[in-house]
Amino acid sequence: MSGFSRLEIDARLIKHLRAEDIDRPTEIQERLIPPILRGKDVIGQSQTGTGKTLAFALPMLSKIHPDIPRVQAIVAAPTRELAEQLYQVFHKCMRDSGMEEIRIRRVIGGTDKERNMANLKKPPHVVIATPGRLHDLVIKENALDVHHVRTLVIDEADQMLEMGFLESLDQVAARMPEALQMLVFSASIPQRLQPFLKKYMNQPRHVHVKPEQPAPEKLTHYLIPLRSRGRQQLAVEMAALLRPYLCLIFVNTKKEAEALTDQFIAHGLQTECMHGDLSPRARKRAMRNIERAAVPYVICTDIAARGMDIKGVSHIINLQLPQDLDYYLHRSGRTARAGASGEVFTIVSKEDYPALHQLQKHRFTFQYLDIKKGEWLEIDQLGSGYAPGRQRVRPQQKQRNPSHKPKKIKPGEKKRRRRRK
Repeated sequence: MSGFSRLEIDARLIKHLRAEDIDRPTEIQERLIPPILRGKDVIGQSQTGTGKTLAFALPMLSKIHPDIPRVQAIVAAPTRELAEQLYQVFHKCMRDSGMEEIRIRRVIGGTDKERNMANLKKPPHVVIATPGRLHDLVIKENALDVHHVRTLVIDEADQMLEMGFLESLDQVAARMPEALQMLVFSASIPQRLQPFLKKYMNQPRHVHVKPEQPAPEKLTHYLIPLRSRGRQQLAVEMAALLRPYLCLIFVNTKKEAEALTDQFIAHGLQTECMHGDLSPRARKRAMRNIERAAVPYVICTDIAARGMDIKGVSHIINLQLPQDLDYYLHRSGRTARAGASGEVFTIVSKEDYPALHQLQKHRFTFQYLDIKKGEWLEIDQLGSGYAPGRQRVRPQQKQRNPSHKPKKIKPGEKKRRRRRK
């Protein structure tokens, strides 16, 4: 356990890490815990499963002063499910470490706001929140005093940007002290996020942990040509043939998620649907069924690829490639975890070939499958115009040396040369 002891976190947290069989810090923990403990602003950029949560939870808990009855730290997460998971991580750290004197509360959209406000009358030390509810309690209700907050964590910052939450966070952060420490964690840092970061962060320590390989060794990627078939019907056939323990089927829009769910259910496949417009009750029911392994299929938008800890995923189906290719890695990362194997199946058409070449440049390798007469069939190539790892060049497209000019041959010269031979 000397690895974490060297990072100078609270010694009581070592007990929790030992109980979780965590012996050594991950790269992002090793590089970010020391500057966080020193009060520096940090940007942690890495993929799912690299230990980002403990990278900020351990130093944050180490810095809390239980004798000061004020909100000292706030953690903002883009989804209710992720906020709940973060709360459970913090709660377990405190329980195993005997740090019960630290008060932690979660304020999450879709829950009773009046109860949230009642729980805040005795100020907690740490608040974990979704942006909308946080904005309501701070700006609209004045029920949460953030004037003495020392640390603000924004988890999955790029997702915050995509979901339109930055304006709400901006209004809340504006009420915090000028010397606020901001910790930003994300899989990517889009250019559109930069103005917000520059506004609140002071020379942040930016640590980008790149994966050694784009996917686990036991993860296999398959491409299935669309040909003249419908995507939804093909996805139904694929899902029925896989017989998964748990299969996530990714789509790009909420409308597609609803339509494909109807198709799956119509074909007798037990299915849950996850996207951002579900009611709180529907989301809780879906997550409960997923956690109990009551359904083998979950159709979802990319909300489920980021941060949510869905265990036991054996297969991934992509109805189409994501609009942002970075999400292909996030989707794939939901399976083949903790040494288990997994398979990713993606339906593609000719329009996807340029994007596939981009993925191959990032060291993804693909195998090709099709479905014939209700059975899987291995195929040698995806289709005309697609060459794995390279662009197919036709003879007439070969470039000539512009400085080389062909010699002129007089009429009849070719025939005379052949006669000489």
